[in-house]
Amino acid sequence: MPEQAVDFSQFPLGQAVSTEYHRQFQYKLAQTRRDLEHFGVSEVEALASPASGFRMRAEFKIWHEQEFCYHAMYEQGEYKKPKKIDQFTIGYKLIQSLMPQLLSAVNGSENLRKKLFSVEYLTTTIDEALITLLYHRELDEAWLAEAKALAARLRIKIIGRSRGQRLLTHNDFVTERMEIGDTEYYYKQTESAFAQPNAFICREMLQWATKISGGLSGDLLELYCGNANFTIPLSKNFRQVLATEISKSSVRDANHNITQNNVSNIDVVRLSSEEFEQAYRKTRAFRRLKDLPLDRYHFSTVMVDPPRAGLDPATCELIKQFRNIIYVSCNPLTLLNNLHKLTLTHSITKAAFFDQFPYTPHRECGVLLQQTA
Repeated sequence: MPEQAVDFSQFPLGQAVSTEYHRQFQYKLAQTRRDLEHFGVSEVEALASPASGFRMRAEFKIWHEQEFCYHAMYEQGEYKKPKKIDQFTIGYKLIQSLMPQLLSAVNGSENLRKKLFSVEYLTTTIDEALITLLYHRELDEAWLAEAKALAARLRIKIIGRSRGQRLLTHNDFVTERMEIGDTEYYYKQTESAFAQPNAFICREMLQWATKISGGLSGDLLELYCGNANFTIPLSKNFRQVLATEISKSSVRDANHNITQNNVSNIDVVRLSSEEFEQAYRKTRAFRRLKDLPLDRYHFSTVMVDPPRAGLDPATCELIKQFRNIIYVSCNPLTLLNNLHKLTLTHSITKAAFFDQFPYTPHRECGVLLQQTA
């Protein structure tokens, strides 16, 4: 009997329907199993999210009516019909607490409210919060004074943005803590930089990757390392790690996080995956690698967590040279496309489904591939 499809669009914005979560999770898990059956995978580890309070960051439109404003979102395809958000139960508890307090402060101040059009929340599980307010006007010292007073009252950080302006009450980041095994790791998460939106599933992903790489040894190459989210806990399982990332701000955050966690066997270099492929094949030299000759590494394993577009053909061919491939994907369609090529030389020995985005059709998957010959 075919499984009944789930209509994810039936669930209203901001409202977690916990009674439906198990059914949705099982539906997505079944999809993942069907996707991977073609590659001989018989077992998929299933890692569920909390049914509510899981989203650590959120962005809202600020909608104005007369002298008051409120948080709003748009239903997909209805961008002229803002939906008022009174409750955001999928948001982390700190976001839920801050939303009415911020709105009360904004509605009580002409200076904070005037031409405010958007608000972004960034929180962590150790209850740090950074709120970014976006305006269609120039911000002045009076605005900053009120923002500082509000930040002190709410015990948060505030950033004000308008065209050509960025005013800070403190600094521009929060710190997240992840407990992986018997070790605590701390991560700097900078405003506007990428961070995993579901900290609870992020922890599960890090634990899974650390567990499956436990016996691989040798050296690790990581492409798309971001702020060293995976890099740092994985480094315990390898002699040396070379991590690459194209974003300058992410490279800075990665190096900060490596130092903060007292890790000494990781080097981070600013290269795209395409550039690393050229450097590895010695078709192009990079000054950024002059102090990191690639022949000092003996890579046994490559870790990739690419954007939704997946791996480009050259990178896909490159990583086939490594004995072990850890592939974490936010897009099953591009993962499957890449797997058709990677399984010509490797077989999938471990697989997992991470429900990073409950109440949506999105799926996050992880696989360990190992050379067959």
